[in-house]
Amino acid sequence: MKMRDRCVSNGSATTQGRGIESSDGRPIRVCLVAPALVVPGGQAIQAARLYRGLRQIPALAVGFVPTNPRLPGMLQLLQRIRYVRTIVTSVRYLWSLFRCLPDYDVVHVFSASYWSFILCPTPAILLGKWFRKKVVLNYRSGEAEDHLRRWATSAIPVIRRADALVVSSNYLAEVFARAGLATRTIANIVDFDQFQFRARASLRPVFLSNRHLEDLYNVACVLRAFALIQRAFPEARLVVAGDGSKRQSLVRLAAELGLKHYEFVGRVTPDRMPSLLDAADVYLNAPDIDNMPGSILEAFASGLPVVTTDAGGIPHIVRHGETGLIVSRGDHEGMAAAAVRLLEDPSLVRRLTSSALDECRRRYAPQAVVSEWLSVYQGLVAPSRGPPAGVAVPTGPASAVSAASRR
Repeated sequence: MKMRDRCVSNGSATTQGRGIESSDGRPIRVCLVAPALVVPGGQAIQAARLYRGLRQIPALAVGFVPTNPRLPGMLQLLQRIRYVRTIVTSVRYLWSLFRCLPDYDVVHVFSASYWSFILCPTPAILLGKWFRKKVVLNYRSGEAEDHLRRWATSAIPVIRRADALVVSSNYLAEVFARAGLATRTIANIVDFDQFQFRARASLRPVFLSNRHLEDLYNVACVLRAFALIQRAFPEARLVVAGDGSKRQSLVRLAAELGLKHYEFVGRVTPDRMPSLLDAADVYLNAPDIDNMPGSILEAFASGLPVVTTDAGGIPHIVRHGETGLIVSRGDHEGMAAAAVRLLEDPSLVRRLTSSALDECRRRYAPQAVVSEWLSVYQGLVAPSRGPPAGVAVPTGPASAVSAASRR
């Protein structure tokens, strides 16, 4: 569903599901503040999926304010100019917050780290509290530990202003707990209508990497692993999806390694990802810093066996030898060996992909995740009421809960 660069809502709720209401009997009005899919990224994709899921609940009125709004008409030319782009986009974003937030009960703010935290979540949190709204900070960055340590004086006081702090993995819950901040964990969403499972009776040596081409994702490790794989399987192929500041240096590295049968396909829009995953047989992921990569969950849903490093929250979503294979960060030799092991052991592939799919359906299906978010909103706006009535809520948690955040 396309989310426009303005405050949007699914309108007033019907009487169905009226158990989820604010204290004065109205439906709960929730405003998501998150990146729009102008440039595909993990937060933008998750925001779009959550927005779509929440809009299926008649008793919610859901709006959206993009943190990366597009200016109208010819003014978009200003967003092509470095520095000017940041200023004009921030002004438009702040204006949208001032205009939209008064109309909502709950402000649900997506968050990354460092300067992004200052520019995007901070204004939404402070303005939300100024307008006396309930604010949910939904922190998603794998760089949280460094952010909280180095930017503590600017980040932690703002975080404490939120009424609830929700993270997407138990890894982040542990990071925030060490900083004295209580969290609730709600997992990412996988769209099973978009990603179709394909059983792979035997694997072809066709590999996929799908991460931003930045230092923290260490795609260079994937290239070095693939060089070793090609020694054993000269016909092996690699598709590198994604773009970023390291693209040219990675292209040079591929040439220096003497790789053959590889392709850098650039940034891939979400609608093209299912076909890219279906065309591959093994997913390689080698970050040094990470949280809960949606790309791994999409590989699970598509039937690709996963070989990944142990960065950040990845061991919380991939169990070595059960749902995927894990190697140490920076260990390209270990990654190559794990990939070759998959190519040579079809029974292992069947076991891994079957277990990964089962876990994906249990923990990351949209209905399960949306039900957890409903409970957050209900707890903030109508804490005296019981569980939502008249709304289909699946049994079983979408993710572990470390602690409910109430301030």
